[in-house]
Amino acid sequence: MTFPKRTHTCGELRPAHIGARVVLNGWVHALRSFGGVTFVDIRDRYGITQIVADESSPDHVRQVLGSLGTEYVVAIEGIVRRRENPNPRRATGEIEIVAESIVVLAQSELPPFEIAEHDEKPLASEELRLQYRYLDLRRPSLQRNFVLRSAVYQIAHRYFAEHGFVEVETPILMKSTPEGARDFLVPSRIHKGKFYALPQSPQLYKQILMVAGFDRYMQIAKCFRDEDLRADRQPEFTQIDLEMSFVTRDDVLELIEGFTATVWHEILGIAVERPFPRLSWRQALERYGSDKPDLRFGLELTDITAIVADTAFEVFRKAASDSGIVAALVAPGCAGYSRKQIDELAELAKKHGAGGLAWIKWTDGAVQSPIAKFLGDAVLDRIRQAIGARDGDLALIVAGEWERSLVALGALRTAIAHRLNLADSSTFRFAWIVDFPLLEWDGDQQRYVARHHPFTAPMEEDLPLLDRDPLSVRAQAYDLVCNGHEIGGGSIRIHRTDLQERMLELLGFSREHAHERFGFLLDALRYGAPPHGGIALGFDRWIMLLAGTDNIRDVIAFPKTTSGLSLMDGAPSEVSPEQLDELGIAIATDHRSGRATPESDSRTS
Repeated sequence: MTFPKRTHTCGELRPAHIGARVVLNGWVHALRSFGGVTFVDIRDRYGITQIVADESSPDHVRQVLGSLGTEYVVAIEGIVRRRENPNPRRATGEIEIVAESIVVLAQSELPPFEIAEHDEKPLASEELRLQYRYLDLRRPSLQRNFVLRSAVYQIAHRYFAEHGFVEVETPILMKSTPEGARDFLVPSRIHKGKFYALPQSPQLYKQILMVAGFDRYMQIAKCFRDEDLRADRQPEFTQIDLEMSFVTRDDVLELIEGFTATVWHEILGIAVERPFPRLSWRQALERYGSDKPDLRFGLELTDITAIVADTAFEVFRKAASDSGIVAALVAPGCAGYSRKQIDELAELAKKHGAGGLAWIKWTDGAVQSPIAKFLGDAVLDRIRQAIGARDGDLALIVAGEWERSLVALGALRTAIAHRLNLADSSTFRFAWIVDFPLLEWDGDQQRYVARHHPFTAPMEEDLPLLDRDPLSVRAQAYDLVCNGHEIGGGSIRIHRTDLQERMLELLGFSREHAHERFGFLLDALRYGAPPHGGIALGFDRWIMLLAGTDNIRDVIAFPKTTSGLSLMDGAPSEVSPEQLDELGIAIATDHRSGRATPESDSRTS
C-alpha cells in the first residue's frame, strides 16, 4: 500500500515547527466538532497531536473527517500552527496541524473500551482488557512501562558486559529436574513416552558453564514454573541470570548493588544509598515477620514470650512451654478500631497460619482487652512498656510456633501499614537477607527439603552440623528485597562432588536416583569445578517497582490471569487427536469430575 509516510511522530511537534508542512501517521484518538470546525486527535506511542479542519479546508478533507471513527489508522498532511487555546497537559499542546489531506489506512470497529490518554485505567474490567490486550497495550501508561522495560534491558547488557560477563543462551527444552516448583512438561514426538521440561531456571547449565571455564556468565532468561499465581507471579517470567567463578558472597552482593544503583539512577534519577543493609533471615522474621520485609516504615515486632510465659492465659503459656513465641505488633492510633475491623485482622492472621489473634487497647488511660483478666495489671503494664505502646494504640498479639506466628504477625504489619498509608510509593528501601537455613523439615513428606535449591552451599563453619543437626545448618544464600518484594535470590554453590552427593542424600535421593536426575552435574563436578556463585534477579518485579505499579501484569506484554489463562489467544487449549496420536498420548476422562486427564498412551513404553 502506498501512503504518505510520517515526517514526525505524534509527540514531536513544538512551536519551533510552526509553519512547517508535516505528515503524521497514527490512530484516531478522539473527534470533536464545534459549529463547522472539526478537531481530531492523532495518537502514536510518542504522544498525541491535535488536527483541525474548518470551513476553509478542502471538501475531501472534511468528508474524510466526517467518516472517521476512533482507532482508525490515518495519514494526515498539513501545516503546523499555534493553538489559540493551548493544552498544558500535552507536550504538543501549544500547536495544532491544519489538515490539507487525509488518507484512511485502516478502519476500526468500535473498541470495547476507551483508550485513555493519561494514566487513568479504563472502566473496563481487567478480564476484558486482557481479552483485547492489543487494545489495552495502546494505552500510553502501559506503553511507557514497556519503553522502561526496554531501557533496563539495555542497561543490563551494558553493565554486565562492562564487568566482563559473557552472554550465553541455555536450552529451553531440558531434562526434568525437581527444583521446588512443578515443571511444565513437553512430550517428545520422536522419543514417545519421554518428556522435556521447560526450565524453572538455568541453574544447572550456568553451573556447568562455570565448570567449563567461562568465569562470568549472564543471560536475560525466560523461566517457567507451574505454581499458583498472584499479583507479582506469572507461570512464565524473565530473570537476569548470572554466575561467577572464584567469588565469595560479598563479591556477588557488591556487583548487584552497583547494578541496582545504576538502574535506579538512569531510570528514575534516584541515588541509591549503598551499601545495602544486611539482615539475617532470623533477624528479618523476628523484627518484621517476613523474609522480604518492607523497610519503608517501622512497626517492628516485639517478642513478649518471657513476659507472659507464666500468666493464666493458657494460649500464651502453651506457646512458651512448646518453645514457641508470643509476639506483639503496635498499631499506632488504632485503639478506635471496631470489633469488625479487629475480626478482619484476625481472619488475615489465620489465613497466614496463626491459631488466633489477641489484642489490647489503651484508651484514655484505660486498658481494654478480652484477655486482660488473665494477664493482670502488672503484666499489661510490662507489655505496654516492652512494645512502646501509647495511649490510643492497639496491640496485636500472636502466639504459637515460632516461624508461623511471626509470619502471621508480619502479614498484619503489612496490612496496618497499608491502612495507615505508611509506605511512600516514591521511596525505595533495599536490603539483603542472608544466613537462611539450608534445610527445612516437610512434615507431610517426612523428609528434609532445601530452602533455596539443592545446589546451595552450606556455611563452611556449619559443615560439621550436617550429620548431627541438619536443621541448624545455614546456607550461603542471599535474597535482595525492596519494598516488601523479593527481587533477586542466589547463593554460593556446592562445587565438590562429595558434598553435593551428601546434600542430595539428605534430601532423600538415593545414589541411583540422584544420578538419574542430576548425573550430568555430578559428573561435571568431578572434573575440577571452581568455587562459584550467582544470583537471579526477578526482572518483571524490577520493572513493576520502577514503573510504580503493584500488578506484574502491567509490565508483561501478554500475561496470564491468576488461573493461568491467556484470555486473548485462548491458551491453554485443546489439541487435535492427530497431534496427540503423533506424540503417543491419549486423553483419559476422569469420570468423577468429567474432566479430561492426560495419560501416556499404552501403546508406548
